Amino acid sequence: MNTAGVDGASEGPCFHGGAFFGAIGDEFGDLGRSADIVNADVLDAWFPPAPSVLEALSEYLPWIVRTSPPTDCAGMARVIAETRGVDPAHVLPGAGSSALIFLAFARWLTGGSRVLLLDPTYGEYSHVLALVGCRVDRFTVDRSSGYAVDPDRLATVAAAGRFDWIVLVDPNSPTGQMLPREAMHALLDAVPESTRVWIDETYVDYVGAEHSVERRAARQANVVVCKSMSKAYALSGVRAAYLCGTAETLATLRPWVPPWAVSLPAQIAAVYALRDPGYYAARYEETHALRGRLEAGLARLPGVETVPAVANFVLCHLDPGGPTAATVAARCRETGVFVRDAGNMGTGLGSHALRVAVKELDATDRILESLDDALCRAP
Repeated sequence: MNTAGVDGASEGPCFHGGAFFGAIGDEFGDLGRSADIVNADVLDAWFPPAPSVLEALSEYLPWIVRTSPPTDCAGMARVIAETRGVDPAHVLPGAGSSALIFLAFARWLTGGSRVLLLDPTYGEYSHVLALVGCRVDRFTVDRSSGYAVDPDRLATVAAAGRFDWIVLVDPNSPTGQMLPREAMHALLDAVPESTRVWIDETYVDYVGAEHSVERRAARQANVVVCKSMSKAYALSGVRAAYLCGTAETLATLRPWVPPWAVSLPAQIAAVYALRDPGYYAARYEETHALRGRLEAGLARLPGVETVPAVANFVLCHLDPGGPTAATVAARCRETGVFVRDAGNMGTGLGSHALRVAVKELDATDRILESLDDALCRAP
């Protein structure tokens, strides 16, 4: 485990993918350009939202865009609660997981807080922890173990560390690994009551809803689940997410949630998406098949080693003697294919780690062709 005190917040926002908007234009003058690019540098779903979502938004769009949403997202919270088997008091909706991370960490943490964070993991967490000024201890997972989290070692560190919070992304990004369900519950049994555990389950639906610990979070005071609906429900553009925790825990945040925190398109989309589980279950099965095709294609490229994954993306390591991930990503952009240099997502990934999102068949073939050219091109 590496220990790193945070000296201060980084300047500007956290770096994310999304470089593909450079090809489309962020003033949206020609959205038709979107058909010419492959945005595999972000983890947006490759499939569209459920047909019922699109039908509702399309049929009533003029009314939706001019109408104020329900102030407190109460209907959205009720549908989430019904779907997940918890009480609505255990659900706090928000405009995407990032909005909830900023809200909760700013209220629950201080400069004196000590936090245990996976390394590598989703970069928003280290960014926000730096803004707050927390002391961050890094629980390192490395390539030699396939980036698997050792639950026994994590439980030992958690029990001995006197942490205020432990932050877990499960399945983790960019590694694509997750703790087995039994191991996660054993960890939550072992964590001291004085330590709170934040579990980001953005990608868990790709593996199966039965792996979620939302119901446990609803009854265990020191556990909070953050659940984005962006990636698994194909709703990245409308921004919908929620926290699940005990009513008492979430009550400390509710006064700080502004009115109309989630837009009307997002609330409608979230409700209709949750009511069509069959559609999404079929898309998740297709995602696994597409990921297998992507992994096999990546493994055939020169000097590429893939990390087996469970969600909608693949981490791979490039030959250290060849071009860096940044160089490969830049070369791919010339062909309209966008992939992510993952080096800044952890302290040990280095300059040759690349993350690629799962996309549909034609886009997958374009990704592999572009990567092959980028890797083999002379300097």
